[in-house]
Amino acid sequence: MRIHYLQHVSFEGPAAIEDWARETGHTIIGSHLYRGDALPDPAAFDLLVLMGGPMSVNDEGEYPWLREEKRLVRRAMELGRAVLGVCLGAQLIASATGARVYRALHKEIGWFPVRRVTTEGVGARLPETFTPLHWHGETFDLPKDATRLAETDLTPNQAFQLGPAVGLQFHLEATPRSVQALVENAAHEIEAGKPFQQKPPAIVTQTPEAAKTVWPVLWRLLGHLTGEQA
Repeated sequence: MRIHYLQHVSFEGPAAIEDWARETGHTIIGSHLYRGDALPDPAAFDLLVLMGGPMSVNDEGEYPWLREEKRLVRRAMELGRAVLGVCLGAQLIASATGARVYRALHKEIGWFPVRRVTTEGVGARLPETFTPLHWHGETFDLPKDATRLAETDLTPNQAFQLGPAVGLQFHLEATPRSVQALVENAAHEIEAGKPFQQKPPAIVTQTPEAAKTVWPVLWRLLGHLTGEQA
């Protein structure tokens, strides 16, 4: 299967998603939008993966490629292509399908538990509880006709499915290397003493073991999206 990822900044790549794709024999290539790469033709991929980034989906004036990326997401979904959105990527799916994306009351940064809210659709691929990495300051309304999949105490819309698209507000793809890159480039976003925000050393220290616990969740989702698991 042909997987194409869209990367928005140098330090938020596909990480464990790319590891899985290569280990399972799928083709994976990417467009680095921050470098001016062109968006792919929907005919050129079977699964489109939208990575994270520190910008807002509402920053189209500063990042004009966001507008074109949303058009691509809509077109891919119309054609029945599978789409996986991670963090900013989930917000892009929400925005592209008409939902509001806005600043959250509190940031979530660190390893915090998530609860499954349904076994409908790909919700069946999620355990009842799991602890992924969070790194976001915005949230979104659930798109029309979408199924809400997961929640936290702070953020009710942590994951959703809408047709062939799945949006994850959290980072199942986190690896020690990708988390180190996030900390090195985005630790300034962490506000000392605020709830739901862990300090950088705590985030890094937890990563090797915590990441291993959520990779199986990612594998199940990717297996479903690529048709390996019915």
